[in-house]
Amino acid sequence: MKALWTRRRFLRGFGGGIAAAGLLAACGRLGGSRREIPGRICGADAARAHRLRAGGFPSPSRVERASCVIVGGGIAGLSAAWRLSKAGFEDFVLLELDEASGGNSRGGENAISAYPWGAHYVPLVNPESEAVLRMFQELGVISGFDAAGRPRYHELYLCAEPEERLFLQGAWQSGIVPREGLSLEERDEMARFHEKMAAFGAAKGGDGRWAFAIPVDLSSRDPKILTLDRQSMAQWLDGEGLRSRPLRWYVDYCCRDDFGTPADQVSAWAGIHYFAGRRGQAANAEPNTVLTWPEGNGWLARRLREACGDRVRCDAVVYKVAAESSGRRVEYWDARGDETRALRADQVIYAAPRFTAAYTVDEYQRSRPDALAAFHYAPWLVANLSLPRPPRGKGAPLAWDNVLYESPGLGYVVATHQGLKSVPGPTVLTYYRPLDQEAPVAARRSALARSYAEWQDMTLNDLDRAHPELRAEAERLDVWLWGHGMIRPEPGFLWGPARAAAGRGLSGLHFAHSDMSGMSLFEEAHERGIAAADAVLKSLGKKVPA
Repeated sequence: MKALWTRRRFLRGFGGGIAAAGLLAACGRLGGSRREIPGRICGADAARAHRLRAGGFPSPSRVERASCVIVGGGIAGLSAAWRLSKAGFEDFVLLELDEASGGNSRGGENAISAYPWGAHYVPLVNPESEAVLRMFQELGVISGFDAAGRPRYHELYLCAEPEERLFLQGAWQSGIVPREGLSLEERDEMARFHEKMAAFGAAKGGDGRWAFAIPVDLSSRDPKILTLDRQSMAQWLDGEGLRSRPLRWYVDYCCRDDFGTPADQVSAWAGIHYFAGRRGQAANAEPNTVLTWPEGNGWLARRLREACGDRVRCDAVVYKVAAESSGRRVEYWDARGDETRALRADQVIYAAPRFTAAYTVDEYQRSRPDALAAFHYAPWLVANLSLPRPPRGKGAPLAWDNVLYESPGLGYVVATHQGLKSVPGPTVLTYYRPLDQEAPVAARRSALARSYAEWQDMTLNDLDRAHPELRAEAERLDVWLWGHGMIRPEPGFLWGPARAAAGRGLSGLHFAHSDMSGMSLFEEAHERGIAAADAVLKSLGKKVPA
């Protein structure tokens, strides 16, 4: 969810010899009485999703026609719609369960600033991520290329310095790789780990492919590399003799950051990909720079959405996708109008999270294959905290990404960081926390049972040791719960039979979602959406754009 590219700075962030290579511990009290901070619980409508699971919808009251129906309005679905529009194909309808499109790239806004509700950055794009490079040129994120073929990115979208800092031993240090207070042995182990990650990043398999690529399916199929998927990242570290506490915290943080899942439950292939899978460069920025916006990837979701016009229908709960002699029939409940409708289509792009197909797609409803049972998702909390002024602290100055060492959360990003104001003013902090203290199903149940006051305390209690003033100064605190925030790349999933089987489409039905890649990355979602749209165009005899 937070998906910060912390690997982007491990070489220079650590420095030295490798530069070339309890949830409710407090009761939330201030001055003897609890201060009520305005706010609410936001997020996807769990009741709608649970109604989908229960079924029992009445027969549709009306039937319409569209050449293509897109199910799901996250980045994959929006990318598919954007591609169809760019091809001059307008006879499609996009159905989104929630009140707005964007998926976990949604953003919000208040009187202070726009802010993210989920994913909030994209690293410099790998050369092999061709669809994303083309889209960035269309949207003006990339203005051109230099003589070496490196993209020139829009300056306003490149993350401004300082990018990262870490709260460690009572003060802030620059970068998030632990440096302060490390013993010689701990420093040596950190250096050895990063040297190994650099080697993986430069490695190719026996088939000539990069060992770790984006999209994931462009990676090498060399068995010696794929065998990493059979063990956890923690097991791999054990096997390499990498056991120091600062390093293990750092790797665990990175796994929780990108996958919402601790290192002992993440495939070693996925964990290493986090550090070794990025090779993006820029004509006007360092390779470790990221692209970001005040509302995070909500900016990209909005730009993709603009191409759809009035063909997006939100509050649409799709409960049936059935095969017919002439195509597909999609039935959905219009939650806004409280009626059920049906769409007859020649082609369907299913861009909703793949596990939902077990409740909606006829072929899966009948068989409930084991392949879908292997798709597990991490729940998340995201909180936006409005303040009259930036938070204070000892050490390195406020950065875009601010992380607390050995915290149950992942820290916060500053929504106003990209602003051009010379004098600091009111700001919004976006706090991220994977709910990984329990197994995902249990964590979702616990999340639904918590009150707003409990979420408020969980957030502020975590930030208290770095910013004790926030509890008194906060003007508003809203929380968003993501029950199925991102796919969990558990050992054996990425290169196992379940993901491979889920990649196969059905007659007139094309699947597109980042979970089919095993990683919740913007590039994966976009590439999946583009591929599905191109398949639809080919099936309908339409010209596919270059």
